[in-house]
Amino acid sequence: MHWFYLIIAIVAEVIGTSALKAADGFTRPGPSLLVVAAYGVSFLFLSLTLRTLPVGIAYAVWSGVGVVLVTIVAWFLYQQRLDWPAVLGIGLILSGVMVLNLFSNMSGH
Repeated sequence: MHWFYLIIAIVAEVIGTSALKAADGFTRPGPSLLVVAAYGVSFLFLSLTLRTLPVGIAYAVWSGVGVVLVTIVAWFLYQQRLDWPAVLGIGLILSGVMVLNLFSNMSGH
């Protein structure tokens, strides 16, 4: 169940972070409310995840996958272009998360 909670936390964080641009410095009420609600849901489900997963693993997955998904959303919604260094950096982030999960004793496998 903890991985399901983590997925919910990631999706909510991506929604909240993506809405930050639309909130325009919290001057637009609708997107601002979405940011606050999404981050609330994200932190709630991240905290539930931490009942069983080590904080280092949960946070690495939450932040790493979140960065990748926010970048993809920004590419589609806000037409933010990705250059090769950005793609390489995202690949390194994903590689780091995979190494932590597959090979680290910290992950508890």
